[in-house]
Amino acid sequence: LVGGAFIIVLIALGVWAIISCIPPPSKICGTPGGPPITAPRIRLSDGRYLAYEEHGVSRQNATFKIIFIHAFATFRRDAVIANRVRPGFLEKSGIYVVSYDRPGYGESDPHSRRSEKTLAHDVEQLADQLQLGSKFYVVGYSMGGQAVWGVLKYIPHRLAGATLLCPVTNSWWPSFPDSLTWELWNKQTKTERFAMLITHHTPWLLYWWNHQKLFQTSAVMQSSPTIFSPQDMALLPKLAVRVSYKNQTTQQGVHESLERDLIVGFGKWGFDPMKIENPFPKGEGSVHLWQGDDDRLVPIQLQRIIAQKLSWIKYHEIPGAGHLFPNADGVAETILKELLPIPQAS
Repeated sequence: LVGGAFIIVLIALGVWAIISCIPPPSKICGTPGGPPITAPRIRLSDGRYLAYEEHGVSRQNATFKIIFIHAFATFRRDAVIANRVRPGFLEKSGIYVVSYDRPGYGESDPHSRRSEKTLAHDVEQLADQLQLGSKFYVVGYSMGGQAVWGVLKYIPHRLAGATLLCPVTNSWWPSFPDSLTWELWNKQTKTERFAMLITHHTPWLLYWWNHQKLFQTSAVMQSSPTIFSPQDMALLPKLAVRVSYKNQTTQQGVHESLERDLIVGFGKWGFDPMKIENPFPKGEGSVHLWQGDDDRLVPIQLQRIIAQKLSWIKYHEIPGAGHLFPNADGVAETILKELLPIPQAS
């Protein structure tokens, strides 16, 4: 009897463990019980839908066409390069911006096989279906950098130019010096280290880890104040407008939005970004990387290594700036003027 009871307990514990690791099904937009569809969407070649929002001048009249790729825990409505410029700046400069929901966010369908490669091809299909032409610009903020690196790797011939705004880096990229990655690793808390190890090596455990109650989870998932610099804290009031719509960000489920972001961002990539070749060898376009030196989310040391190894990238380091610096007054316009050949009078 004792042996049988023990086996039953083990089986029950095993079933509980398996169930705890399986995220609930996503609440797909437009399906019974799912959120409503409110944004225009395109249908991709694999049947998924991608939601988008347009800003500035019309596509037909634009001089510059930009695809904006949002950050972690945000969505299409958080297009900083469109929302943080003076009224009329985009129109006066002939700029068209389309921001879209990456898979699982907002009203774009989830993609369980999302990768830096599929993200790049989502960008390409969006450009083609909106008829943006043979070449376009991309701007990616923070986790949106996954897609920009993918575009630089897989479809560089489609680019007119690109900008990375404090892109999240992956310490497992092979070109980072081991000594530096270990130095930064040892500066992290044990909780953050454990979360990173799970994300990289056993991503199937990430849902359980983020939702269990026994241990503290990562500061990023908790939106802890420790992830913000003094400048970030000063900029937070500018984001108060998000209160009215921020719940739409993860309305289809946290796993296929936030957690999938982490799995792709810190997982095993199909290429090393620091081996990418210059997409503009004749100077016909440019690639920019912007980074604040007081960013508490993305180590400045890793960005400096990227800038050294990819010398064709125009590197902009902002003293005293944190992760939210693109929201500061005038910064978005400066970013656009560096990327685009806008007449000086604009």
